[in-house]
Amino acid sequence: MRFVSEATARSLVTIRDAIDVVEGVFLALHRQQAEVFPVVLGHGSDPGSRFSMKSGLIRDQGLVGLKVGTYWPGNRSRGLESHGSTTFFLDDATGAPRALVSASHLTALRTAAADGVAIKHLARPGVMTLGVVGAGHQAWFDVLAAMEVRPVERLLVWSRTPANAERFAQRACDELELDARAGDLQAVVEAADVLLTVTAASEPLVRRAWVRPGAHISAMGADARGKHELDPELVGQAVLFADVVEQALSIGEYEAAFEAGLIQAGSVTPLGAVVAGVRPGRTSPEDITIFDSSGIALQDLAIGAFALAAAERAGQAVDV
Repeated sequence: MRFVSEATARSLVTIRDAIDVVEGVFLALHRQQAEVFPVVLGHGSDPGSRFSMKSGLIRDQGLVGLKVGTYWPGNRSRGLESHGSTTFFLDDATGAPRALVSASHLTALRTAAADGVAIKHLARPGVMTLGVVGAGHQAWFDVLAAMEVRPVERLLVWSRTPANAERFAQRACDELELDARAGDLQAVVEAADVLLTVTAASEPLVRRAWVRPGAHISAMGADARGKHELDPELVGQAVLFADVVEQALSIGEYEAAFEAGLIQAGSVTPLGAVVAGVRPGRTSPEDITIFDSSGIALQDLAIGAFALAAAERAGQAVDV
């Protein structure tokens, strides 16, 4: 069985690579060349720990396997990362173990890449002011993805912890040479042409009245029941898109609006249909578009396979 380390994956896969790979996943899903299987949830002896196993199949590439995502809060006291991800591939012909790819960095890339694909297909063209709600680890990668598909003139950041927003903005000034600053939540939302919400909120943060006509919102935080970042009224009045419609309505950003009767299942367009050119994305410069990303195993398989192939070419995959 082949193995790709975290350091190797980090050194060989870029955000541009991830956007291209994830865009291909949306196409495969639309063309019914891929399947997603039920998610398995569990925990360790510490009831505060948890893990998920997300599995899938991409037929035309012969990719079958699963990603295990872990959260072990006690690791902080051990000087270890509390979150981890590992992707495991099976041989599609025999079912034998094929490869193990360390995927914590790849998970951040593929999550942001879905956002990049959405902005590419749904946001208005041209230079933009980018607003970010949340200033954690994942938000940084989402900014990188946005910059790959649209020119960013200004970056505005809000966090519940103002010092985190200030540090994030300063990092963007220093490393990305952006005009970046921290601001209060309403001001960040009101100024944004594209808004990224990257929090674990269970109460709406973004109000309908704050969002300007023509804005695009990528809602990245909701991935479990009860989590949402956007006012249900905003969701009810926007043009809606999702990676997987059923997930968006059951555990994603659209759950609250759906349960309140503000939207129906038919209100949401799969992003893959837009990428394939069979459904429209934005139809008016005044549309408020929202993309909900709750994440799918196919993205993990595809980016893991890309990392494995890159490691093989570089002579950095090893036998275990």
